[in-house]
Amino acid sequence: MSGNQLDRLQLNFEEVEPPLSSQEAFEEASRCLYCYDAPCITACPTGIDIPSFIKKVTTDNLLGSARTIMEANPVGASCARVCPTEELCEGACVFNGSTKPILIGKLQRYATDWAIHNEKILFKAGRSKGKSVAIVGGGPAGLSAARELAVMGYEVVIYEAAEEAGGLNTYGIVSFRLPKQVSFWEVEQVKSVGVTIHTNTRVGKDIEFSTLTSAFDAVIVAIGMSSVPLLQIDGENLEGVYDAIDFVKATKNGELTEQFFGKRGVVIGAGNTAIDGATCAIRLGAETVKVLYRRTVQEMTAYDFEYEFAKQDGVEFRWLTNPTKITGDASGKVQSITCVKMELGEPDKDGRRRSVPTEVSYSMQVDFVIRAIGQSRYTEWLHQAGIKTNQGVIVVDPDTLETSASGVFACGDAIFGNGQGEAMVVSAAEQGKQTAYGVHQKLLGQREETNA
Repeated sequence: MSGNQLDRLQLNFEEVEPPLSSQEAFEEASRCLYCYDAPCITACPTGIDIPSFIKKVTTDNLLGSARTIMEANPVGASCARVCPTEELCEGACVFNGSTKPILIGKLQRYATDWAIHNEKILFKAGRSKGKSVAIVGGGPAGLSAARELAVMGYEVVIYEAAEEAGGLNTYGIVSFRLPKQVSFWEVEQVKSVGVTIHTNTRVGKDIEFSTLTSAFDAVIVAIGMSSVPLLQIDGENLEGVYDAIDFVKATKNGELTEQFFGKRGVVIGAGNTAIDGATCAIRLGAETVKVLYRRTVQEMTAYDFEYEFAKQDGVEFRWLTNPTKITGDASGKVQSITCVKMELGEPDKDGRRRSVPTEVSYSMQVDFVIRAIGQSRYTEWLHQAGIKTNQGVIVVDPDTLETSASGVFACGDAIFGNGQGEAMVVSAAEQGKQTAYGVHQKLLGQREETNA
């Protein structure tokens, strides 16, 4: 591959959505009615005072605007890019139905981008309360809990298994939607209020969970989820079969380049991670990428805007299609995949119609396969710590988010599933805040929300 081709691939991973110009931001913010009892605030899981931050944009008070956003949502710069705003704040805008809603997400990005580019520190640590909290996991939920606790005056230490903090925002969301630098700035905001972050530190291996419960007044488990489970079909150990999470992470680290140029691939699954894997492969130069899903478009879990984006990128979709076997060549590399056509049956326990195999099968020539059928969970030390789970999902008190182990709390993807929690970055951020308040109530008998 020539240098020009590599340069083009790098350009493919630059942020897709352009920012608003100063004039565009002012004009858009001026459209806002600054509603009393604004429905957009209610629709935001973190309760950002949206009319307030937008009003500050019109007066060029971008520091105040960014602070209003980040006070409510400690990962508000990331959420400006990845939130399904058309389903949340913008979907609730009073202009819906008469004209287009206010572009709240883009205005949120405009204000937080200003703070990033000007290297602003938005918060300061609170007066010490003489209590300490350990947080296992430095993703959106863990960072949000840490920031909130530190601003309230707690000593907070995060233990993060990865090389960098930020979790999904750093490693799991494609660069052309969320650059790593945005997540890194949010991590720095958390560090700026005195939070200590130990990276490359895996609880249960590098430090025992019992050590944390002994050394700290409370512990928060915000471990997220693990790798994509195996397909349980022949051939998935061949060279050229990838875990979608690892695949996206590799593109953010610059590890995947010309080996996909001109190749044919499939992605198995139809969630947001599957879409990310498919669009990454296209942008790495793959000739064709097909998403294979055993149900129909009505049952897929990917956001609508992600689906439309993938189609615009040239990703193809094969509905009611389930892989049964991956075949390799003499050297052990992926060569083809065999699939069976499915039909929809009765709804299963989560309300989606079950997919039932037919007798029709066919094969496709492919060079790579990406698994994107959900994520497994970290459960190794949870039961030993007395933390009750339900099919891998940590069970928590719905009001305080405390687990079955006294003084141990949980938030984020670790508590998502079985009708509990939501799988959105913005929801994880809110859970982190609420967990901080649960800890505060447990340790000091108060439920105080910060006023940073």
